[in-house]
Amino acid sequence: MTNTTTYDPALDLMFERVIDVPHQLVWDAWTKPEQLMQWFCPLPWKTVDCTIDLRPGGAFFTVMRSPEGQEFPSTGCYLEVVPNQKLVWTNALAPGFRPVERPQANPDHECAELLFTGIILLEPHANGTRYTAFAMHTDEDSRARHAQMGFEEGWGAALDQMIAMIKAKQKA
Repeated sequence: MTNTTTYDPALDLMFERVIDVPHQLVWDAWTKPEQLMQWFCPLPWKTVDCTIDLRPGGAFFTVMRSPEGQEFPSTGCYLEVVPNQKLVWTNALAPGFRPVERPQANPDHECAELLFTGIILLEPHANGTRYTAFAMHTDEDSRARHAQMGFEEGWGAALDQMIAMIKAKQKA
């Protein structure tokens, strides 16, 4: 797979890890709602609803529930889908590539107003999968806010939860 994504450290956040599970199973974890709901947000938060219409223009919808019981829906749109290799979505567009209104600040959920494009790259590796995650932002302030909110820690914790889920399924 050729990666055509250009990383801009002023605007983007990225982390990469080699994980010891097959990339096809990572793809399933990202693209099957019943699996994604098990790992998608770091505990003690939970993903309580998910809709995936896996095609460019299709919906990527989740509802996250805080430990206090507040629910935060998020609607996005897939931009690119390359099975077992690349998944690109954004919350700046609604399904059907419809622009979203700029979200208002929400003191209960600081990332509600954060618009970004997410990219997951999966490459086979001798030890499993090379997993690369990007979050692309429109400006340096948005990037800085996302980093301060714990992008790498949160997305890393969710990835660890995904790996644990995949390994548990492999043993079952």
